Amino acid sequence: MKRHTAREKALQALFQIDVGRIEPEEAIHNVVNEDEIDPFLRELVFGVVEHRDEIDELLRNNLEKWTLERVANVDRSILRMATYEMKYVEDVPFKVSFDEAIELAKKFGDDKSSRFINAVLSKVKDALQMS
Repeated sequence: MKRHTAREKALQALFQIDVGRIEPEEAIHNVVNEDEIDPFLRELVFGVVEHRDEIDELLRNNLEKWTLERVANVDRSILRMATYEMKYVEDVPFKVSFDEAIELAKKFGDDKSSRFINAVLSKVKDALQMS
């Protein structure tokens, strides 16, 4: 599975976890039709779940005029996954995480999602580079 596809599947699983309150393993199996689960997909889903408090705190600190709870469900899942990648996945450059998140927002979000994701992740990236 290509990483782009793994990100799409991870987003779908994270959305189910966030909205449907289901377990990560079940969510992954719901979005994958294969016997073998891609390790990068698994890392993204379990990484976001494991570090959700820190990720959400970082997002809250970089949202202007928004609460994380008010952000659209899809956008919130994209932001969490991209923030996880930028903060915890060392072999993926910020730019790749960023670009992939914007592509996901264009595909799964609404007309304004990609601009919103871009603005928030720019601030997250700056915050991560300063720390």
